[in-house]
Amino acid sequence: MTEGIQNQAAVVTGASTGIGEATVRALRTEGWTVYAVARRADRLAALAAETGAVALPADVTDDADVARLVDEVTRAGGIDTLINIAGGARGADRVAEAKTEDWEWMFEVNVLGTMKLTRAFLPMLRACGEGTVLNLTSTAGLSAYEGGGGYNAAKFAQHALTGALRLEEAEHNLRVIEVAPGLVQTEEFALNRLGGDQAAAEKVYQGVEKPLTAADVADVVRYAVVAPHHVNLDQIVIRPVAQAANYKLIRKA
Repeated sequence: MTEGIQNQAAVVTGASTGIGEATVRALRTEGWTVYAVARRADRLAALAAETGAVALPADVTDDADVARLVDEVTRAGGIDTLINIAGGARGADRVAEAKTEDWEWMFEVNVLGTMKLTRAFLPMLRACGEGTVLNLTSTAGLSAYEGGGGYNAAKFAQHALTGALRLEEAEHNLRVIEVAPGLVQTEEFALNRLGGDQAAAEKVYQGVEKPLTAADVADVVRYAVVAPHHVNLDQIVIRPVAQAANYKLIRKA
């Protein structure tokens, strides 16, 4: 580890809710320095007060915000780990009824946001000698399903970005990890995807015994980045037992 860059220090995006928030908690229990990044400053402030994380409000798709974020992290001591969790889905339309604005938002947040943060922090991660990038993708990026075209396309792209990055950065001893969850029940994912329709969001999980929780996924993320640096968990697929595939989900009455 290069002198002057903090070891066991991570930027976690998407930290105001769901898996991102749970990941901040999981790494803080390990004693890591965690810079929690999201747009909602009020939720970050509450999380920071509770966990001791450093709240850094920012929009990962905004170039000026990304530049400011790198500057603030650099002045605070730097990181050896970048965890890209910010993302999401909008809409469940078939391609024939696709809404351009939904697709544009999904590519902007899931793909370009991941690219911009990674590109910005790569010099720091290379310099530390044992850097890690972990991207949270989805099983939607591994197998398509009806009504998922836009989210499938964005997550397939993020999956491909992750694979290319691993090949390109191996010579810099940079560890690149992909965590691809299946059905995860969080407070906002389905609600946001379905335009705030609470009843429709609840139906996504209806009858499913023990869907994954944000804490389940965060624990896998924690394990992957806490493992010795020479151990690269290239791709981790995590689903609830009730979900044997994207298209096979066991629901009980």
